[in-house]
Amino acid sequence: MKRLIAEREKARLGGGEKRIEAQHKKGKFTARERVDMLLDEGSFEEYDMFVTHRTTDFSLDKEQYLSDGVITGHGTIDGRTVFIFSQDFTVLGGSLSETNALKICKVMDQAMKVGAPLIGINDSGGARIQEGVRSLSGYASIFQRNIMASGVIPQISAIFGPCAGGAVYSPALTDFVVMADKTSYMFVTGPKVVKTVTGESITDEDLGGATVHATKSGVTHFVGANETEGILLIKKLLSYLPQNNLEEPPLAVCSDPADRLDEKLNTIIPEKPSIPYDVKDIIHSIADNGEFLEVQRQYARNIVVGFVTFNGISTGIVANQPNFLAGCLDINASRKAARFVRFCDAFNIPIVTLVDVPGFLPGSAQEFEGIISNGAKLIFAYGEATVPKITIILRKAYGGAYIVMSSKQLRGDVNYAWPTAEIAVMGPIGAIEVLYNRDLQAMENPEERAKFVADNAAEYREKFSNPYEAAKYGYIDDVIEPRNTRFRIIRALQMLSTKKDANPPKKHSTLPL
Repeated sequence: MKRLIAEREKARLGGGEKRIEAQHKKGKFTARERVDMLLDEGSFEEYDMFVTHRTTDFSLDKEQYLSDGVITGHGTIDGRTVFIFSQDFTVLGGSLSETNALKICKVMDQAMKVGAPLIGINDSGGARIQEGVRSLSGYASIFQRNIMASGVIPQISAIFGPCAGGAVYSPALTDFVVMADKTSYMFVTGPKVVKTVTGESITDEDLGGATVHATKSGVTHFVGANETEGILLIKKLLSYLPQNNLEEPPLAVCSDPADRLDEKLNTIIPEKPSIPYDVKDIIHSIADNGEFLEVQRQYARNIVVGFVTFNGISTGIVANQPNFLAGCLDINASRKAARFVRFCDAFNIPIVTLVDVPGFLPGSAQEFEGIISNGAKLIFAYGEATVPKITIILRKAYGGAYIVMSSKQLRGDVNYAWPTAEIAVMGPIGAIEVLYNRDLQAMENPEERAKFVADNAAEYREKFSNPYEAAKYGYIDDVIEPRNTRFRIIRALQMLSTKKDANPPKKHSTLPL
């Protein structure tokens, strides 16, 4: 018994007091502290505390540490089972060894058997160089399990330190990535290699810091000001998710009345179609208690995605953002929304789509970089999704962008429009310029031309682009009063709770990647 107690104490010290102190000086917690902060008190059951590496080369036989640089096991968050691994930077820089990888793979396998979320906390210098190919094969084994678990259990990666080289691909294969600002970074090749190969001088932070991945690459979905906030974000995210793909999302207790009206929604859309507004004001207005967990908040800001609850029902939100690029769809927005829609569909989370989109962003840069194939990803995601899909057209829904945003023809279950909705092949002014091109060319007076366009655009809007035209053909199920939006969504979700839909049998789809 004395030996057991002594061995456990030794394992809990990781790389020793000095290295723990060095970790704290960097503004970082230790692997075990992170686990304790994340899990319910007293719930952690640790696996493989006494594992050590098997390498004798390069004097590693003299550096044996219990747990070998990663803490693994299971516990609960808000009473729900989760599996976890947490890399320990105090032990050989958290580097991945053969035994280290085996420990991680064990909890991944167990999470799949049990059907519970997997959380990986990354803080590692990369592969353990002294072990060569054994370390690399360890990464490959982890990647294979990430792939098999995709769409089966939620996978969340926290980056709370360095994550470089091959190590970055496991987080990239998971559903959500959380980074801590200023103390974490991710890149395939570091600043030294970049300098050697390209001559570019760049810092860790500028190459792969949280801000870079939140705003430019889109690799990270959430950024915490520090590790504490990052852990709180993980807990909040899990509150919206089911344990696995065979379960429904948790039903939250809701004190916000389902029939609550918001009068300001009746006037939130500006009278002039060219004037922007913040679609997040609408989201906060209709969600339970105004709570909205936005995903990839700083990336592709022309589209907004995230989680809310409606009368306690966990729901994914996809909304065009008129405040940025007029709400146009571009490459990044299409990819961002497509990935989110596919996640929600995989885990039985209904999707509410708020539409105000003038079209796809024009320009040679978009065309050259593949707006066609990337826009097709969003079409594919919505068309493939079998979860309940509710669409509300707030204002503009023009051309191909109308089709993409969960239209009735992409198996939208309930499609509503506000009275301010404009549904057409293109905007009224553009339509008049096409329809009356010859007449306009014959007009020499610019003022006469402008008046002709304005007058006819108003008539076109009245005749063709108002929501009642779409409703007449059944493409819109109803034109609803904006202030009543919350109640209509909740009632639709309740009706759709027993929805059954299926796709044709296949090995897998050929999504335009």
